[in-house]
Amino acid sequence: MRRNLSITLLSVGHGCVDVYQGAVAALVPFFVSERAYGYAAVSGVVLASSLLSSVAQPLFGVLTDRRARTWLLPVGTLLAGLGIALSGLSESYVVTLAVVAVSGIGVAAYHPESARVARIAGGGSHRAMGWFSLGGNLGFALAPLAVAAVVAVGGLRLTPLLLLPAAVGAALCLPVLRALESRVSETAKPSARPRDDVASFVRLSLAVVCRSIAFVGLSTFISLYAAERVDGSRIAGTAALFLLYLGGAVGSVLGGWLANRWGRVRVAGWSYLVTAASMAGLVLVPGPALYVFVALTSVGLYVPFSLQVTLGQDYLPSRVGTAAGITLGLTVSIGGLSSPVIGTLADWTTLQTALTPLILMPVLAWLLFRTLSEPSLPPPSATTVSEGEGYERMHQG
Repeated sequence: MRRNLSITLLSVGHGCVDVYQGAVAALVPFFVSERAYGYAAVSGVVLASSLLSSVAQPLFGVLTDRRARTWLLPVGTLLAGLGIALSGLSESYVVTLAVVAVSGIGVAAYHPESARVARIAGGGSHRAMGWFSLGGNLGFALAPLAVAAVVAVGGLRLTPLLLLPAAVGAALCLPVLRALESRVSETAKPSARPRDDVASFVRLSLAVVCRSIAFVGLSTFISLYAAERVDGSRIAGTAALFLLYLGGAVGSVLGGWLANRWGRVRVAGWSYLVTAASMAGLVLVPGPALYVFVALTSVGLYVPFSLQVTLGQDYLPSRVGTAAGITLGLTVSIGGLSSPVIGTLADWTTLQTALTPLILMPVLAWLLFRTLSEPSLPPPSATTVSEGEGYERMHQG
């Protein structure tokens, strides 16, 4: 199978999985309107999706470092879809938390192995990983539209229809896995590898945590905040959430292009500094101008997205699955741990007051990136011999 086709199929499959991460935040207004959930309650739903996922993704990464487990791609995809499909069927808050948690476990099972498979399929190219990340970001962006198209028509009882993307994603990854089977198995075998740079990886992971808190906090509450600050309608909130996710599509591709020119560390660091300014505008400027700042913030938060994944794999070349489980997983998961704090603060004060501290998160990420440098060697575990030569030429260029 040609490399471009493999990456395309993996990218679309990634989008089918990340629809379900975006769907959690997209369902928040419907949980508020149909079930009268407060800010703290909807934060708990986001936490249920994120908590198990954030803990489980590194564990799945360790598992896949020991042995290739490509079956996690279709199985994880289906679990992610099943949990969201069931989330609208029970009035019980506990049941809702449980099925959303199941979706989070499916997401956790998918990402570490899919990141490793995508890097093998793309020959270690930053641009290929950017396109793979683009699929996930488009899935995020389409989630509010998919949820609105289904739930706004018939209410939460129609959430089983949201299982369809999971079925498509699971089917699309199968031909790629068959084509790459021998190469994936070969890269999972122990071999001579460069030494891990654990200290740099830890600092990178802390930057990812800061990014995650900012992004998940915004994605959880931006639809409610936009409705407050613009015209009070649900459409205003859905539009803001769509922009927050759609800007990620631009940011992911832009990040890979800029990194080839100026390096991953420099591009990611400056992106976070610019993002801090746009987030201040998002939180503090009222009226329709909010949408401009939402778009700029989204692009800024997503420029480092795929760059952090490959940086993590290069800092931990002997444990690329673990690295992906932490960086890619934390990027979209651990921020959910802060959502109940934001929601509780919003209940006590105002939503604007609760969102204001998020402006500091990209500043902290920028400071952490100032302590990092580009890894000197590509990880041989991520490439075949011929692909590795292309990866090396790309770095030299």
